[in-house]
Amino acid sequence: MAVDQYLHDRIDRILAQRKVNWSGKKMFGGYCYMVDDKMCLGQYKDGLMARVGPDDADELSQRSGAEQMIHGGRPMTGYLWIEPDGFDSDADLEFWVDRCLAFNPKAKASKRG
Repeated sequence: MAVDQYLHDRIDRILAQRKVNWSGKKMFGGYCYMVDDKMCLGQYKDGLMARVGPDDADELSQRSGAEQMIHGGRPMTGYLWIEPDGFDSDADLEFWVDRCLAFNPKAKASKRG
């Protein structure tokens, strides 16, 4: 999947405004934004993958355009997939980035092989 440069620039601007150091990594056929060496959010299948944590996922899945993230036929606990209409406005994208950043300190890093 090619990175949506417009979305990338929008996310980069938000992370820069919040003074977040991040790195990018191609994962899951998409592109992940890594914060503190942990998946924070990403571009996935023309939408947004949001790591919001298991405690908030059910409530946040009720927002417009949000649903449980499914990868490889299995639900990903604590992750939501947001369709483009759900982050079209800057305010909506900022909401999702902020929710992902809020969960990031509690998230566990993946095991390295």
